[in-house]
Amino acid sequence: MDETLTPSVDVRRAQDRFSTRLGWLDSKHSFAFGHHRDPANTHHGVLLVNNDDVVTPGAGFETHPHRDMEIVTWVLRGSLVHQDSQGNRGVIYPGLAQRMSAGTGILHSEKNDAWRAGVGDVHDEPVRFVQMWVLPDERGIEPGYEQLEIADELLAGGLVPVASGMDAHSRDAAIRIKNRYAALHAARLGPAGAVVVPDAPYVHVFMARGSAELEGAGHLAEGDAVRLTASGGRRLTAVDDAEVLIWEMHAGAA
Repeated sequence: MDETLTPSVDVRRAQDRFSTRLGWLDSKHSFAFGHHRDPANTHHGVLLVNNDDVVTPGAGFETHPHRDMEIVTWVLRGSLVHQDSQGNRGVIYPGLAQRMSAGTGILHSEKNDAWRAGVGDVHDEPVRFVQMWVLPDERGIEPGYEQLEIADELLAGGLVPVASGMDAHSRDAAIRIKNRYAALHAARLGPAGAVVVPDAPYVHVFMARGSAELEGAGHLAEGDAVRLTASGGRRLTAVDDAEVLIWEMHAGAA
């Protein structure tokens, strides 16, 4: 651990996030994003984006570019269709982890129109997903895509590695990201279910669903987040049915 870090517990409430609302999109941003500018709120560790998005049926993000970023998408409700310029196409749903390495450059779209992918009838269910962007170890890598079903692992109720570049998770069922200092964990907890937050220089805890009590931080409602600096190893206990996303990061943004 970097001894120069000052231990801190920074609670960020859901209602204080930046928000973008369009006819088809309700997006809440944990960090400065798009036209929301705040030099004091650009990242935590190597996590630059944590967007909580709800997209109406038949709509979504049209084809747009990314470069030099590891992008992890985690669906909480509904389904999301991904297509990109590398020829990758897939439907992402709860329990399916997805990673896109933008590298030297990639174009992709994300839409709530799974029926058009031949997977079902027309529906009227919004899709809700969390999209997270992490800096890669190096720029200019080959673009890539990976998705992996981990719903069975989540049934155990503990922390499950979802996406990781760390050697410690090389044998776990997790998609690989191009950052050897970062890992995303998820847990689905019933009432009184508990996990211990990883001990790392930087940790980002996001209550995706439900509510919980985090040791030293208090009550967390849906959409709340905690940025831990040199302060991991705390116990998180669910108050009701809950889902939590936790980034463990052993490096900061340069």
